[in-house]
Amino acid sequence: MDLSDCSLNTITVPSLSLQQIVDQALRRGIPAIAPWRDIVQAAGVEEAGRIVRASGLRVSSLVRGGLFTATDEAGRRTAIEDNLRALEEAHALGTDCLILVCGGLIGKDLVGSRAMVRDGIEAILPHAAAAGIRLGIEPLHPMMVTDRSVIATLGEANDLAERINSPFVGVIVDVYHVWWDAYLWEEISRAGTRVLGHHVSDWVTPIMGQLSSRGMMGDGCIDLPAIAAAVRSAGYGGSVEIEILSDHWWAQPADHVLDVALERFVECV
Repeated sequence: MDLSDCSLNTITVPSLSLQQIVDQALRRGIPAIAPWRDIVQAAGVEEAGRIVRASGLRVSSLVRGGLFTATDEAGRRTAIEDNLRALEEAHALGTDCLILVCGGLIGKDLVGSRAMVRDGIEAILPHAAAAGIRLGIEPLHPMMVTDRSVIATLGEANDLAERINSPFVGVIVDVYHVWWDAYLWEEISRAGTRVLGHHVSDWVTPIMGQLSSRGMMGDGCIDLPAIAAAVRSAGYGGSVEIEILSDHWWAQPADHVLDVALERFVECV
């Protein structure tokens, strides 16, 4: 895949500021970026919007909203308020997609925790629709159910999106989280045009850290071209985000990480 479909997720090189990310993207011919909220807030939301608009780059998504689950009503209200701020940030950046990391297990109640996720999405949905921002439900690997997301498969994400039934709610296909699923191909096809994002990295073993263990594309076992082809066949025509959370790669110079990541994107995706 050539770089015309590439988006650089800022977590891949977290040592860089938003302005530095933008400068790297322009210099390297990357047409889009996907900021995490911390880098936007560090720049200041208004200034971040100015930086992006001046660059001419597309913002494929903002990471992240969600985390709707909480032990009490006050916690759930706080989550809603934070998601409304995330929508304001997304609007300021000019992106039409807010990634949702839905929230972890509360107690031992999976059913109740998933109901909180649906309630949270429905609470912010009118605001998202009014701003023209789509909500991308990102299923996370089952090892993250307890603390990150009770939505653990693409099938569950599809079920939730179908129940909510809005053109402003869809799903994210992050290969790191879904590659292992025996029903992946059917669920990508089922998602169709509800696919709002496609994220690439690789799965390497041994796993060194739950949240920061992703491999560089081509270093692991994921069939990246096959998944990319399936996502395109389902009707997705947007950017493919390089999103590598990795203690190993974070310790390398940013220029080296980007050199390798872009080379592997072209070779392996």
